[in-house]
Amino acid sequence: LLSSREAFLNTMESPLLRCKLLELLFQHSCDLPTALPLSLAKILYFLSHFSVLLQHQEGTATWQRWDEMLQYLSLLLLSYQNVMLAPPLAGHLRSSLSDRMDLLIQKAKPKLQDSDDISQLDIQLSMEDFINQRQHILGQPFPLQITEKLCLLR
Repeated sequence: LLSSREAFLNTMESPLLRCKLLELLFQHSCDLPTALPLSLAKILYFLSHFSVLLQHQEGTATWQRWDEMLQYLSLLLLSYQNVMLAPPLAGHLRSSLSDRMDLLIQKAKPKLQDSDDISQLDIQLSMEDFINQRQHILGQPFPLQITEKLCLLR
């Protein structure tokens, strides 16, 4: 199952479609969903609030499930950055198709959302929240794979 999910997500040609699919995956994995639009703030929200809903083989350790979800969160962040920063549509994908064409013709600069304006402190607090919650559940320090994924996300 894991390799099938990874192959599916990694071979998807449209970063926008990958973003939407991963957003839905995380939205449904949160006990308390958020109404935020897809943004950096929402991705941080997912870090602190996701639970593991994906099917795994029996005997898969809890930390391995978290590792997979962190991998998908990293993929969501990269896909989101590609969608928001890749020319020529950079930042205009939240506009309707007809508005988008006008914006492209005018060569208008995209406007960032308020929820894309996050600070280093926001990132640090979300990371600490994740670490505290999950280490409490695990009852021991994180395996190296989880620590590496968290460093990459930072």
